[in-house]
Parts: sequence; structure tokens; C-alpha cells
Amino acid sequence: MANLFWKTRQATRSLLATPFKTEEEFEKIISETPEILEDIFLIKRQIRGGNKSGIPDIVGIDNDGNICIVEMKNVTVDASIIPQVLQYAFWAETNPDSIKSLWLECENKPDELSISWDSFQVRIIIIAPNILRSTLDVVDKINYPVDLIEVKRWVEEENQLLLVNKLEEEKRVKPKPVSGLQTYDEEFYLKEYNKNSAKEFIKYIREVESIIKERGWSLETKYNKHYCGFKAGFFNAFGIKWIGSKTFAFFFKLDQKQAESVQIKMTKYESQWKEAVYYIEPGKTKTKDFLPLLEMAYKKLTGE
Repeated sequence: MANLFWKTRQATRSLLATPFKTEEEFEKIISETPEILEDIFLIKRQIRGGNKSGIPDIVGIDNDGNICIVEMKNVTVDASIIPQVLQYAFWAETNPDSIKSLWLECENKPDELSISWDSFQVRIIIIAPNILRSTLDVVDKINYPVDLIEVKRWVEEENQLLLVNKLEEEKRVKPKPVSGLQTYDEEFYLKEYNKNSAKEFIKYIREVESIIKERGWSLETKYNKHYCGFKAGFFNAFGIKWIGSKTFAFFFKLDQKQAESVQIKMTKYESQWKEAVYYIEPGKTKTKDFLPLLEMAYKKLTGE
């Protein structure tokens, strides 16, 4: 059993690795820690399969309007889980009306989400304390985006420390791209959104990247269907997102009070995603004016 040593200015504390007692406790901790699934809205009414095979326990919808199959296991997971979650993915694809009904019944759902019920993509998220690396080899061969997330816990008195690790394969040249998966990039934005707006969107991405490079921040640019995020690990610090086909905005992963402490007028605060949103007026909005928010969001995420 591993120990984690937490060194502070006052003392060094030893935290004991504490496994989750049950799968119910594991699911509860994950559900009560939305930062782990920062871009996914979990449908409150869980889908309990009972004797019905191929029906997932938890379904969510992410910022890009993808239907998310969330499978949580409080055991070590290996590649044998893939056939199970593939059944769930097939169920989601063939039962859009069932998912839509669950979505419409939800309270406090994000109104800004744009979901194409006739042509949505299914995304699979597997969460467990331990996931064997060999699972990545199987994931790489299926036609669905899959996130493999490990969550471990350490406890010190009443405090809990969660270690979240997203498994990713080592970068290698593939002889052939996996078919069926959409590639999101600048070309996609130019094709799917207003062309002039897309050019401005890309221009603001470049300006943010320039600031990141100048400051020496460890952030990666990640293109998505409806937004471009700047991430440390797999969490966003900030980004630029589409509001419609022509309108787009900065977003910062900050508490509302933190954002309001900066003298920049906020368009709105989206509590579901815990992000402050500022509409961009191409030609008028200056990226450098948002430097205080960029720095604050970066420091909040990285602790630097």
C-alpha cells in the first residue's frame, strides 16, 4: 500500500492510500467532484439496466454535444471491459429518443448546449482506481473516442486527496488513421462555421498561444468541435468557444468571485461548467487585455 507525503511549511504529513470501500462510494465521490469530468453534464436520472443487457448505468452530455457513456468500476480494469462499453455505445446510437427524453426531464441542464439528436457522436469514459495499460491497445482499434481515467484516494483525517490520471498512449506514427472519428482542427472550423468568423477565431487562438509561449506556460492547445481549449494534463485552464455559427467567446475556469475581482466586464457565468464567459468582438476585443484572467486561470489549475 502506497503512502503519500505531503510537505508543508509547518510539517510533513503522511497520507495513507485509502481504497474506496464500495462501487457506490466510488461513484458518489466521482459524482460529487465535477472537476474530474469538467466538460460533462451527468444526467441525474441514472439508467439502471436491471436484467436488460447493453444499457449503461450513467449517461452524460459534453460541451461538444457528444453523448457520453460513463462506466465506473471500483476494481482493476483491463481490456475485457471494452465489449461491455461497446454494447452501451451501440445502445446510445440506436436509442436517441430515450436519451433525449432523459435530457429533457433533467433539472438545471445547461441551456447553451447544442445537441444534434440525429447525428451525435458517442464518447466513452471509463473510470477506475487502476486500469491496465494493455487496455490502450484495444481502445486504439475501436471507432469511438475513449477516455481512460484512473482515480486513487489518499486520506488525512477528514481531508481527501484524489489523484486523477488520464491514460494516453505514447505518441507514435500510425500506418493508417482510425476511420469513423472526426478530426477537429482549423480546417474543420473553416468548413463548419462562418468562414470569416472562423478566420477570426483562429486568429485569437494564435494570440493566446503567443502569450502562453511568452510566459513559458505548460499548456497544450486542444481543438474540439465547439471550442478550443488550452489544457494542463486533461483539464482546461481557459479557451475560446463557439456560441453560434458566427459568435465566439473567451472562457476561463475560475470561480465567479475570482473572475469578478478583475475589472473586465463578464458576459455571463456558467455555473454548470464553472467558467466565466466573455464575448469576443473581432477587431475590438484585445487578447492582451485578458492577461490578468489568463494568469489567474493558469495559476489556479497548475498551482504555479
